[in-house]
Amino acid sequence: MSDRVRIYQLFVRHFGNTNESRVPGGTIVQNGCGKFVDITERALEEIKEMGFTHVWLTGVLEHASGTSYPNRPADNPVLLKGRAGSPYAVKDYFDVCPDYACDPENRLEEFKELLARCKSVGLKVVIDFVPNHVARSYGSDVEPDLSFGKGDDVRQFFHRENHFFYLEGEWKMQLPGGLYEPEVHGRVTGNNAATWSPSPNDWYETVKLNYGHDYRTGRDTSHLPGPEAELHEVPKTWRTMDAILSHWQLMGVDGFRCDMAHMVPMEFWRWAVRQARWRNPEVYFMAEAYDGDPAKLTDENVLHALLGAGFDSVYDGDSYELVKQIYEGDKWANDLDDILWDERKLNQMLRYAENHDEVRIASPKHWGGHGLKVGVPVTAFLLGVGRGPCMLYNGQEVGEPAIGSEGFSGDDGRSSIFDYWSLPEFCKWVHGGAYDGGLLSEQQKELREWYAGWIQLMGEPAFSRGDVFGLNYINRDNEHFGRAEGEDVSGKWMYAFLRRDQKSGQAFLVVIHFNPWQKAQEVEVRLSQEAREWIGHEVAHKVVIGEMAPCGVEVVEFWGDFEVEEI
Repeated sequence: MSDRVRIYQLFVRHFGNTNESRVPGGTIVQNGCGKFVDITERALEEIKEMGFTHVWLTGVLEHASGTSYPNRPADNPVLLKGRAGSPYAVKDYFDVCPDYACDPENRLEEFKELLARCKSVGLKVVIDFVPNHVARSYGSDVEPDLSFGKGDDVRQFFHRENHFFYLEGEWKMQLPGGLYEPEVHGRVTGNNAATWSPSPNDWYETVKLNYGHDYRTGRDTSHLPGPEAELHEVPKTWRTMDAILSHWQLMGVDGFRCDMAHMVPMEFWRWAVRQARWRNPEVYFMAEAYDGDPAKLTDENVLHALLGAGFDSVYDGDSYELVKQIYEGDKWANDLDDILWDERKLNQMLRYAENHDEVRIASPKHWGGHGLKVGVPVTAFLLGVGRGPCMLYNGQEVGEPAIGSEGFSGDDGRSSIFDYWSLPEFCKWVHGGAYDGGLLSEQQKELREWYAGWIQLMGEPAFSRGDVFGLNYINRDNEHFGRAEGEDVSGKWMYAFLRRDQKSGQAFLVVIHFNPWQKAQEVEVRLSQEAREWIGHEVAHKVVIGEMAPCGVEVVEFWGDFEVEEI
């Protein structure tokens, strides 16, 4: 096995919550909430046994919320998206959400105990780092002297030593939910809306942070300090962010998932990652970033810029969207060849079929409405063709469909991150805290076993450090390559590729049938002379697979003398 990073995204609010009430927009009393203590050693062992190396504890930072606690009043409703609040409207960067603690006053200690449980089973821990924006109600109780906005010159839209961008004049902050009177000095929203009246489509519940660059002047941030700058030489926000990263690293956090990383100057990342790696050389940085976002602060491709700044991996949203178009658009499986030509994209991008921002693949409203089976071919391809990190979102492994309205976002095919809720199908695996899948259907049990097998396979040398060879162009004229009736070219629903590790001699053939309706009969995969030479041993010119089920995946392993053995 290798050290290929395999991440299980665990949304704490959902994970251990087995409350069956599910009142849309309900309170924490009505609908319940997952706790740190619910993430037991048994649960973590199950995650580890599936083949994961890291667990991303999503949404643990204290954020604006409609729930009150002693010494912590509820936030003004006009600031909130959903009663529980967005976990990306961080209220105290040095603290964790009291919702997740059995004793809210002891919440940091309960989080530390969870960290210890993760380490005890061999899982590294990643948490969110939200560098572009914070909640409008931000104020740190843990480190009050490091609260964002403290000491700012509110008379200036931009100042290098300000934390925020301040609107000119004196008006009242009119948010979509109503007047927010406490904000007498207006601030720019997280998505760069410089207005006293942000729209419902703006990130109105957040305020943008200032990294010493006036975003109105464009993308040229070359005036900012370099990676070796001393602490006193960098802007104030840099110093505060470094203190935040240090706080969590010293607590035992192993890495950070960095939200909307392309909206922050690359100079900051070069400096901050270097600082973090001075404290721990193995700290893991993964970036959520999108090259097509006009708010990006680089003219370079975002992937290349962030990897160059020190990130270990960056979201591969483009590949996700391409595969989705097989079911929702006009793309063929043959079009997936486009992913194979960019070496950095193929092997350093973070791949996923679901995450908290994306729709559930089993949703009846998305991915063609074909149900949980579609997750198999989609995951097999996205995770199987590269050697970069891969991720699975809690609930995906049992086909959580996110049916119905949960509150703030309506019936959108996502498991809401804004509301108190539990996941109906995932609860069947949790089984009252037994974490044994005791209430799952046979189909769900088989699906979870498949995901576990695939995640484990991704740790094998051929998939973790090996190369890939696409076979679709060889099989376009092969009528036994899943060709549908009436078509004169193959590759609409079928995709095949080889994986090979030269050092160990391990090699695999992977055949993926994306068709959700029909079986594929008498499937054969041709191997060209070039492909056979690439494998490096004598092999037949074709591999007979036979019948493939709708959304089926077949894996053939070549060993030693490379006789074919189906697994």
